[in-house]
Amino acid sequence: MLKLENVIAGYGRTRILHGVSMNVPKGGLVALLGGNGTGKSTTLKSIVGLIAVQEGDVILDGKVINAVPAEQRVSHRLSMVPQGKEVFGAMSVEENLLMGAFHRRKDRREIAEDLESVYCRFKRLKDRRAVSAGLLSGGERQMLSIGRSLMARPSVLLLDEPSAALAPRVVEEIAEAILDLRSLGLTLLLVEQNVGMALDIADYVYVIRGGRIAYEREVGSGIAMNELQEFYLGGEKH
Repeated sequence: MLKLENVIAGYGRTRILHGVSMNVPKGGLVALLGGNGTGKSTTLKSIVGLIAVQEGDVILDGKVINAVPAEQRVSHRLSMVPQGKEVFGAMSVEENLLMGAFHRRKDRREIAEDLESVYCRFKRLKDRRAVSAGLLSGGERQMLSIGRSLMARPSVLLLDEPSAALAPRVVEEIAEAILDLRSLGLTLLLVEQNVGMALDIADYVYVIRGGRIAYEREVGSGIAMNELQEFYLGGEKH
């Protein structure tokens, strides 16, 4: 479904990714782990076209999409929930959600159905549909950010540190929501620093360090928390 083959990417002459290769199978939930500044967010941005791929390929459904402009990748059913719970603070919850369906604004019946689907999944958003997004809690803003991405009807969803700066109880809610999305058949790539959460919900994990994949393993195949923590700091193993 989604593959990266020897991707080199960065900002201008500064390379951040140095030959990253990953595979996210259809319907899978893959986690990309790493500390600050290791290339996690750059990897996601290279997938959605916010950063140009200098070498290597991003492949979606068997097709190289390097040349597809970022604004057109949503029509390829590729969507990202950005880091930082980004919402339009002056707009209502419902207006924020409708922005996610802007590219298909003529499909009013389907948009209404999708809106109700988001509200069923995130009941707190339904209760606060008329509230300005800027007044929401951190957890509610994260739910709204995920819900807005779902309004684009993606088949592949990228999530950039959805648990960041959230209370443990809210992290559990977000993890449950992500598992629910997987049950719908979405293909999910989760970027996280929360190792415990990632191991609880992912099928497969990669660890990135210094813009390179330092470690990868299927969850449940003898993977251990202390082993993962080691690869945040040093050593390489595949």
